[in-house]
Amino acid sequence: MSLSASLRSPRTGLVALLSVTQIVGWGTSFEMPGVLGRPIAAGLGLANEVVFLGLTVMMLTMAAAGPWTGRLIERHGAARVLAAGSALLGLGLLGLSLCQGVTAYFAAWLVLGLGGAFGLSVPTYAAVVEREGANAKRSIAVLMIFTGLSSAVCWPLLGLLEQQYGWRLTLQLAAAFHLLVCLPAHLFLLPRPAARSAAEAAAARAEPLPLGEREARLAFLLIALAITLVTLVSFGVSPSLIRMLELSGASPLLALQLGSLRSVFGITARTVDLLLGRRSSPLTTFFAGLGLIAVSMVVLLLYGGAGPAIVFVVLYGFGTGVVTVARALMPLVFFSPDRFARQSARLSLPQNLASAAAPVLMTAVLDRQGLTAVLFLCLGLSVAALAALLLLARIARRARQAR
Repeated sequence: MSLSASLRSPRTGLVALLSVTQIVGWGTSFEMPGVLGRPIAAGLGLANEVVFLGLTVMMLTMAAAGPWTGRLIERHGAARVLAAGSALLGLGLLGLSLCQGVTAYFAAWLVLGLGGAFGLSVPTYAAVVEREGANAKRSIAVLMIFTGLSSAVCWPLLGLLEQQYGWRLTLQLAAAFHLLVCLPAHLFLLPRPAARSAAEAAAARAEPLPLGEREARLAFLLIALAITLVTLVSFGVSPSLIRMLELSGASPLLALQLGSLRSVFGITARTVDLLLGRRSSPLTTFFAGLGLIAVSMVVLLLYGGAGPAIVFVVLYGFGTGVVTVARALMPLVFFSPDRFARQSARLSLPQNLASAAAPVLMTAVLDRQGLTAVLFLCLGLSVAALAALLLLARIARRARQAR
């Protein structure tokens, strides 16, 4: 296919549109307090920790709404659910810009949580699977590469707008973008799913593995366990990473530089995984990513100083980058494309609960027990997740042999 034809393809349009809405969606919701949190705290007369507690409200709401999201996608299609998500994200940001006290502040974050459940991650991947079926893995990987740039794109813009106009008008401009750009884009510009032939419909319903009811239930529980454990590690380490590097012996400047580079390594890992394409399965890459995370913890447990800190960030960044893509694709390894939306939405419940709890858990352990305790905890969680993946590999192998 020529370059011009590739750029005009439905797949390119799909990924481009969803990349923009996901960058804006994550950048103006979950990532937003990184820039506007302290100005909001000062403007409302609240403590910084109270303001950042809004993120916990958002993740808990996303967790509670997750299973409901899957049913709505199956009933109404991903495009309408994404449009509803854009509307709720816009209304939540508008409410946040108008709030005068703590009650209205947390109410706005609750609306943002509903918007996140309907407009971020799971419905987006479901939209791709609706249109590409079992061939959606490559498009989802590309989409996740661009989504990883949300803070890099939105933080400078939010910071510039806040300096010029203040945090309230900045939030109102972000709300307007969701309501006037993202919402109609999801409704009217998202490529429609092609009409399926009988063969394509059968392929979408076909299970990748001949699992019995008991094996399918066990596979789902093991996927949920592995995703929950790795989420506890990744979301727990992220806000404490710079402090962990300092405690390991890195200078404050080096710790800051390495912390900033972690996302670069993660995006690089996602790109490498994309280039490998069909030569690797989500189960294999999930296992490899978890292995890198576990080894990174061992490095920091055994050695201190600048060199080991650099090795740690490289291994950890690559590991979390690979895992991020693999965990989103795991349902396609064990379940049919038609079941992807519901299974992914069900998995979002424990994942989002872990996302909400992890920063508090890791920060408490780091402050009270020290760096070594955090590293042992993360290593233990990673090894437990690896054990769950080994059991999943065993289930998959037995199912293939039974064909």
